[in-house]
Amino acid sequence: MSRPPNPRSTLAAVAEHAGVSKATASKVLNGRSGVSEPTRRHVQRAIAELGYSPSTGPREPVTRGAVHVVFDRIINMYSLYVLDGVIGGGREFGVDVVTSALASGGEAPERSLGADRIKEIAARGHSGLIVVTAQLTGEEIAACENAGLPLVVIDPVNPLDDRVTSVGATNWAGGVQATRHLIDLGHRRVAFAGGPADSVPGRERLHGYREALEAAGIGTDRALVRPGPFTAETGASIAESLLDLDDPPTAFVAASDVIAMGVIRVAKWRGLEVPGDLSVVGFDDTYGAMWTEPALTTVRQPLRQMGRVASRTVLELADGRGPDSHHVQLATEMIVRESTAKPRRAR
Repeated sequence: MSRPPNPRSTLAAVAEHAGVSKATASKVLNGRSGVSEPTRRHVQRAIAELGYSPSTGPREPVTRGAVHVVFDRIINMYSLYVLDGVIGGGREFGVDVVTSALASGGEAPERSLGADRIKEIAARGHSGLIVVTAQLTGEEIAACENAGLPLVVIDPVNPLDDRVTSVGATNWAGGVQATRHLIDLGHRRVAFAGGPADSVPGRERLHGYREALEAAGIGTDRALVRPGPFTAETGASIAESLLDLDDPPTAFVAASDVIAMGVIRVAKWRGLEVPGDLSVVGFDDTYGAMWTEPALTTVRQPLRQMGRVASRTVLELADGRGPDSHHVQLATEMIVRESTAKPRRAR
Protein backbone atom coordinates (compact mmCIF):
# COMPACT_ATOMS: atom_id res chain seq x y z
CA MET A 1 0.00 0.00 0.00
CA SER A 2 1.26 3.53 -0.81
CA ARG A 3 2.24 5.86 1.95
CA PRO A 4 0.31 9.10 2.48
CA PRO A 5 1.90 12.16 0.84
CA ASN A 6 5.09 13.10 2.62
CA PRO A 7 5.80 16.84 2.42
CA ARG A 8 9.43 16.22 3.23
CA SER A 9 9.98 13.90 0.24
CA THR A 10 11.62 15.52 -2.75
CA LEU A 11 12.20 14.54 -6.34
CA ALA A 12 15.90 14.22 -5.52
CA ALA A 13 15.05 11.74 -2.74
CA VAL A 14 12.92 9.72 -5.17
CA ALA A 15 15.77 9.63 -7.70
CA GLU A 16 18.26 8.52 -5.05
CA HIS A 17 15.88 5.85 -3.73
CA ALA A 18 15.32 4.49 -7.25
CA GLY A 19 19.01 4.70 -8.20
CA VAL A 20 18.35 6.93 -11.22
CA SER A 21 19.09 10.52 -12.19
CA LYS A 22 16.81 13.35 -11.13
CA ALA A 23 16.03 14.01 -14.80
CA THR A 24 14.87 10.40 -15.24
CA ALA A 25 12.66 10.62 -12.15
CA SER A 26 11.15 13.83 -13.53
CA LYS A 27 10.39 12.17 -16.87
CA VAL A 28 8.55 9.34 -15.11
CA LEU A 29 6.61 11.80 -12.95
CA ASN A 30 5.54 13.80 -16.01
CA GLY A 31 4.77 10.76 -18.17
CA ARG A 32 7.46 11.58 -20.73
CA SER A 33 9.13 9.11 -23.08
CA GLY A 34 12.78 8.06 -23.06
CA VAL A 35 12.56 5.72 -20.05
CA SER A 36 12.46 1.92 -20.24
CA GLU A 37 9.46 0.18 -18.70
CA PRO A 38 11.49 -1.54 -15.92
CA THR A 39 12.98 1.83 -14.93
CA ARG A 40 9.57 3.53 -15.07
CA ARG A 41 8.11 0.89 -12.73
CA HIS A 42 11.13 1.19 -10.42
CA VAL A 43 10.70 4.98 -10.12
CA GLN A 44 6.95 4.67 -9.63
CA ARG A 45 7.60 2.20 -6.81
CA ALA A 46 10.02 4.68 -5.20
CA ILE A 47 7.40 7.44 -5.45
CA ALA A 48 4.88 5.22 -3.72
CA GLU A 49 7.30 4.00 -1.03
CA LEU A 50 8.40 7.55 -0.14
CA GLY A 51 4.90 8.96 -0.37
CA TYR A 52 6.14 11.68 -2.70
CA SER A 53 3.56 14.10 -4.04
CA PRO A 54 4.58 17.13 -6.10
CA SER A 55 3.16 20.43 -4.97
CA THR A 56 0.39 22.06 -6.98
CA GLY A 57 2.53 25.16 -7.32
CA PRO A 58 5.63 25.58 -9.49
CA ARG A 59 7.41 22.28 -10.01
CA GLU A 60 10.76 21.67 -8.43
CA PRO A 61 13.36 22.73 -11.03
CA VAL A 62 15.28 19.85 -12.56
CA THR A 63 18.95 20.63 -12.97
CA ARG A 64 21.08 18.59 -15.29
CA GLY A 65 23.74 16.44 -13.72
CA ALA A 66 27.20 16.11 -15.21
CA VAL A 67 27.92 14.05 -18.30
CA HIS A 68 30.29 11.18 -17.48
CA VAL A 69 32.75 10.23 -20.25
CA VAL A 70 34.77 7.01 -19.97
CA PHE A 71 37.85 6.28 -22.12
CA ASP A 72 39.75 3.04 -22.45
CA ARG A 73 42.81 5.23 -21.79
CA ILE A 74 43.63 8.95 -22.14
CA ILE A 75 47.37 8.87 -22.90
CA ASN A 76 47.07 9.79 -26.58
CA MET A 77 46.17 12.81 -28.69
CA TYR A 78 43.06 11.13 -30.09
CA SER A 79 41.48 10.97 -26.62
CA LEU A 80 42.42 14.56 -25.80
CA TYR A 81 40.85 15.87 -29.02
CA VAL A 82 37.62 13.93 -28.36
CA LEU A 83 37.57 15.08 -24.72
CA ASP A 84 38.01 18.70 -25.82
CA GLY A 85 34.93 18.30 -28.01
CA VAL A 86 32.89 16.69 -25.23
CA ILE A 87 33.83 19.51 -22.83
CA GLY A 88 32.95 22.10 -25.48
CA GLY A 89 29.54 20.49 -25.96
CA GLY A 90 28.98 20.41 -22.20
CA ARG A 91 29.89 24.08 -21.91
CA GLU A 92 27.44 24.91 -24.71
CA PHE A 93 24.60 23.30 -22.76
CA GLY A 94 25.74 24.40 -19.30
CA VAL A 95 26.69 20.90 -18.14
CA ASP A 96 29.88 19.78 -16.40
CA VAL A 97 31.89 16.84 -17.71
CA VAL A 98 33.35 14.14 -15.46
CA THR A 99 36.13 12.00 -16.95
CA SER A 100 37.42 8.54 -16.08
CA ALA A 101 39.42 5.81 -17.82
CA LEU A 102 39.62 2.03 -17.71
CA ALA A 103 43.41 2.21 -17.38
CA SER A 104 46.17 4.75 -16.73
CA GLY A 105 49.82 4.89 -17.68
CA GLY A 106 51.07 1.68 -19.23
CA GLU A 107 48.38 -0.51 -17.69
CA ALA A 108 46.37 -2.79 -19.95
CA PRO A 109 42.79 -1.45 -19.95
CA GLU A 110 39.92 -3.55 -18.69
CA ARG A 111 37.81 -5.00 -21.47
CA SER A 112 34.67 -3.16 -20.36
CA LEU A 113 33.11 -0.97 -17.67
CA GLY A 114 31.04 -3.55 -15.81
CA ALA A 115 27.39 -3.23 -14.82
CA ASP A 116 28.24 -2.26 -11.22
CA ARG A 117 30.24 0.75 -12.37
CA ILE A 118 27.34 1.88 -14.57
CA LYS A 119 24.97 1.65 -11.60
CA GLU A 120 27.35 3.80 -9.55
CA ILE A 121 27.46 6.45 -12.30
CA ALA A 122 23.65 6.52 -12.49
CA ALA A 123 23.37 6.78 -8.69
CA ARG A 124 25.47 9.95 -8.74
CA GLY A 125 22.73 11.67 -10.71
CA HIS A 126 24.72 12.11 -13.93
CA SER A 127 22.73 13.15 -16.99
CA GLY A 128 24.30 10.59 -19.30
CA LEU A 129 27.24 8.36 -20.13
CA ILE A 130 29.61 8.66 -23.11
CA VAL A 131 31.90 5.68 -23.71
CA VAL A 132 34.95 6.16 -25.97
CA THR A 133 36.76 3.25 -27.70
CA ALA A 134 35.78 0.74 -25.02
CA GLN A 135 33.86 -2.48 -25.42
CA LEU A 136 30.25 -2.66 -24.26
CA THR A 137 28.49 -5.90 -23.34
CA GLY A 138 24.79 -6.63 -23.50
CA GLU A 139 24.70 -6.68 -19.70
CA GLU A 140 26.15 -3.16 -19.55
CA ILE A 141 23.72 -1.83 -22.14
CA ALA A 142 20.86 -3.33 -20.12
CA ALA A 143 22.29 -1.75 -16.94
CA CYS A 144 22.11 1.69 -18.59
CA GLU A 145 18.53 1.07 -19.71
CA ASN A 146 17.45 -0.17 -16.27
CA ALA A 147 19.06 2.81 -14.54
CA GLY A 148 17.55 5.30 -17.01
CA LEU A 149 21.08 6.42 -17.93
CA PRO A 150 21.31 7.74 -21.52
CA LEU A 151 24.24 6.18 -23.39
CA VAL A 152 26.27 7.32 -26.41
CA VAL A 153 29.38 5.53 -27.71
CA ILE A 154 32.19 7.18 -29.69
CA ASP A 155 34.10 4.87 -32.06
CA PRO A 156 32.61 1.64 -30.67
CA VAL A 157 35.08 -1.23 -30.51
CA ASN A 158 32.47 -3.96 -30.99
CA PRO A 159 29.33 -3.97 -33.18
CA LEU A 160 26.28 -2.45 -31.46
CA ASP A 161 22.57 -2.70 -32.25
CA ASP A 162 20.01 0.12 -32.39
CA ARG A 163 19.58 0.16 -28.62
CA VAL A 164 22.80 2.20 -28.54
CA THR A 165 23.53 5.51 -30.25
CA SER A 166 27.06 5.78 -31.64
CA VAL A 167 29.15 8.61 -33.11
CA GLY A 168 32.14 8.04 -35.37
CA ALA A 169 33.78 9.00 -38.64
CA THR A 170 33.43 7.59 -42.14
CA ASN A 171 36.29 5.14 -41.55
CA TRP A 172 35.64 3.09 -44.68
CA ALA A 173 35.69 6.20 -46.86
CA GLY A 174 38.87 7.34 -45.09
CA GLY A 175 40.57 4.04 -45.90
CA VAL A 176 39.58 4.49 -49.53
CA GLN A 177 40.85 8.09 -49.58
CA ALA A 178 44.25 7.19 -48.11
CA THR A 179 44.84 4.23 -50.42
CA ARG A 180 43.57 5.96 -53.55
CA HIS A 181 45.93 8.88 -52.87
CA LEU A 182 48.90 6.50 -52.91
CA ILE A 183 47.63 4.65 -56.00
CA ASP A 184 47.18 7.94 -57.84
CA LEU A 185 50.83 8.72 -57.06
CA GLY A 186 51.82 5.47 -58.77
CA HIS A 187 52.26 3.08 -55.82
CA ARG A 188 51.30 -0.54 -56.34
CA ARG A 189 52.95 -2.22 -53.32
CA VAL A 190 50.87 -0.56 -50.61
CA ALA A 191 50.88 -2.01 -47.07
CA PHE A 192 48.21 -1.58 -44.39
CA ALA A 193 49.65 -1.19 -40.88
CA GLY A 194 47.78 -1.67 -37.63
CA GLY A 195 44.33 -1.46 -36.18
CA PRO A 196 43.31 -4.20 -33.73
CA ALA A 197 41.60 -7.12 -35.43
CA ASP A 198 38.57 -6.72 -33.12
CA SER A 199 38.22 -2.94 -33.62
CA VAL A 200 35.23 -1.82 -35.71
CA PRO A 201 36.93 1.44 -36.89
CA GLY A 202 40.13 -0.48 -37.68
CA ARG A 203 38.26 -3.07 -39.74
CA GLU A 204 36.33 -0.37 -41.60
CA ARG A 205 39.58 1.38 -42.57
CA LEU A 206 41.02 -1.95 -43.74
CA HIS A 207 37.92 -2.64 -45.84
CA GLY A 208 38.31 0.80 -47.44
CA TYR A 209 41.96 0.02 -48.24
CA ARG A 210 40.96 -3.24 -49.91
CA GLU A 211 38.14 -1.57 -51.85
CA ALA A 212 40.51 1.06 -53.28
CA LEU A 213 43.02 -1.59 -54.37
CA GLU A 214 40.28 -3.68 -56.00
CA ALA A 215 38.82 -0.66 -57.79
CA ALA A 216 42.29 0.05 -59.22
CA GLY A 217 42.71 -3.55 -60.37
CA ILE A 218 45.38 -4.30 -57.75
CA GLY A 219 45.06 -7.51 -55.81
CA THR A 220 45.40 -7.43 -52.02
CA ASP A 221 48.62 -9.08 -50.89
CA ARG A 222 47.85 -10.56 -47.49
CA ALA A 223 51.52 -10.40 -46.57
CA LEU A 224 51.24 -6.60 -46.64
CA VAL A 225 48.36 -6.43 -44.14
CA ARG A 226 49.30 -6.56 -40.46
CA PRO A 227 46.96 -5.80 -37.51
CA GLY A 228 48.01 -4.39 -34.15
CA PRO A 229 47.14 -1.87 -31.41
CA PHE A 230 46.97 1.85 -32.17
CA THR A 231 50.53 2.54 -30.95
CA ALA A 232 53.85 3.73 -32.40
CA GLU A 233 55.36 0.40 -31.33
CA THR A 234 52.91 -1.35 -33.65
CA GLY A 235 54.03 0.81 -36.58
CA ALA A 236 57.70 0.19 -35.81
CA SER A 237 57.25 -3.58 -35.50
CA ILE A 238 55.23 -3.88 -38.72
CA ALA A 239 57.68 -1.69 -40.64
CA GLU A 240 60.64 -3.80 -39.45
CA SER A 241 58.90 -6.93 -40.70
CA LEU A 242 57.60 -5.68 -44.04
CA LEU A 243 60.70 -3.74 -45.07
CA ASP A 244 62.65 -7.02 -44.77
CA LEU A 245 60.56 -8.65 -47.54
CA ASP A 246 62.21 -9.48 -50.85
CA ASP A 247 59.66 -7.19 -52.49
CA PRO A 248 58.93 -4.60 -49.77
CA PRO A 249 56.11 -2.07 -49.96
CA THR A 250 56.77 1.38 -51.39
CA ALA A 251 54.01 2.93 -49.28
CA PHE A 252 52.09 2.41 -46.03
CA VAL A 253 48.53 3.21 -45.06
CA ALA A 254 48.65 3.39 -41.26
CA ALA A 255 45.47 2.93 -39.22
CA SER A 256 46.38 5.93 -37.01
CA ASP A 257 48.85 8.80 -36.88
CA VAL A 258 50.90 7.23 -34.09
CA ILE A 259 51.26 4.00 -36.09
CA ALA A 260 52.46 6.09 -39.03
CA MET A 261 55.04 7.78 -36.78
CA GLY A 262 56.39 4.37 -35.80
CA VAL A 263 56.72 3.42 -39.49
CA ILE A 264 58.56 6.65 -40.31
CA ARG A 265 60.98 6.22 -37.44
CA VAL A 266 62.02 2.71 -38.55
CA ALA A 267 62.37 3.89 -42.15
CA LYS A 268 64.81 6.56 -41.00
CA TRP A 269 66.76 4.10 -38.85
CA ARG A 270 67.25 2.07 -42.00
CA GLY A 271 68.49 5.07 -43.97
CA LEU A 272 65.37 5.34 -46.11
CA GLU A 273 64.07 8.71 -47.23
CA VAL A 274 60.44 9.58 -46.55
CA PRO A 275 58.85 10.15 -49.02
CA GLY A 276 61.74 9.51 -51.45
CA ASP A 277 61.99 5.78 -50.71
CA LEU A 278 58.81 5.23 -48.73
CA SER A 279 55.48 7.09 -48.61
CA VAL A 280 53.40 7.01 -45.43
CA VAL A 281 49.76 8.04 -44.77
CA GLY A 282 48.30 8.29 -41.26
CA PHE A 283 44.75 8.48 -39.93
CA ASP A 284 43.34 11.00 -37.38
CA ASP A 285 45.22 14.28 -38.08
CA THR A 286 46.11 14.96 -34.47
CA TYR A 287 48.46 17.79 -33.48
CA GLY A 288 51.65 15.75 -33.91
CA ALA A 289 50.92 15.06 -37.59
CA MET A 290 51.94 18.60 -38.53
CA TRP A 291 55.23 18.34 -36.63
CA THR A 292 56.58 14.98 -37.74
CA GLU A 293 59.60 15.12 -40.03
CA PRO A 294 58.38 15.20 -42.75
CA ALA A 295 54.91 16.55 -41.96
CA LEU A 296 52.46 13.66 -42.14
CA THR A 297 49.94 13.18 -44.93
CA THR A 298 46.87 11.84 -43.15
CA VAL A 299 43.12 11.31 -43.13
CA ARG A 300 41.49 13.87 -40.85
CA GLN A 301 38.83 12.65 -38.45
CA PRO A 302 36.61 15.44 -37.04
CA LEU A 303 37.50 14.34 -33.49
CA ARG A 304 36.40 17.50 -31.66
CA GLN A 305 33.13 17.54 -33.57
CA MET A 306 32.56 13.87 -32.71
CA GLY A 307 32.91 14.74 -29.02
CA ARG A 308 30.59 17.73 -29.34
CA VAL A 309 27.93 15.71 -31.20
CA ALA A 310 28.13 12.99 -28.53
CA SER A 311 27.55 15.60 -25.78
CA ARG A 312 24.57 17.10 -27.55
CA THR A 313 23.09 13.69 -28.33
CA VAL A 314 23.37 12.27 -24.81
CA LEU A 315 21.68 15.41 -23.40
CA GLU A 316 18.89 15.14 -25.98
CA LEU A 317 18.36 11.55 -24.86
CA ALA A 318 18.28 12.74 -21.24
CA ASP A 319 15.51 15.18 -22.23
CA GLY A 320 13.48 12.34 -23.74
CA ARG A 321 14.20 13.19 -27.37
CA GLY A 322 15.22 10.34 -29.67
CA PRO A 323 18.27 10.75 -31.94
CA ASP A 324 17.89 11.54 -35.66
CA SER A 325 20.08 8.49 -36.31
CA HIS A 326 21.33 5.70 -34.05
CA HIS A 327 24.68 5.59 -35.85
CA VAL A 328 26.14 8.98 -36.77
CA GLN A 329 29.21 9.11 -39.04
CA LEU A 330 30.98 12.41 -39.71
CA ALA A 331 32.97 12.91 -42.91
CA THR A 332 36.73 12.35 -43.11
CA GLU A 333 39.04 14.52 -45.21
CA MET A 334 42.34 13.75 -46.97
CA ILE A 335 45.11 16.12 -45.79
CA VAL A 336 48.15 16.00 -48.07
CA ARG A 337 51.44 17.15 -46.55
CA GLU A 338 55.03 16.01 -47.10
CA SER A 339 55.20 12.28 -46.30
CA THR A 340 53.88 11.04 -49.65
CA ALA A 341 55.29 11.26 -53.19
CA LYS A 342 55.57 9.21 -56.36
CA PRO A 343 57.60 6.01 -55.92
CA ARG A 344 61.25 6.54 -56.86
CA ARG A 345 61.19 4.04 -59.74
CA ALA A 346 58.12 5.78 -61.19
CA ARG A 347 60.01 9.06 -61.17
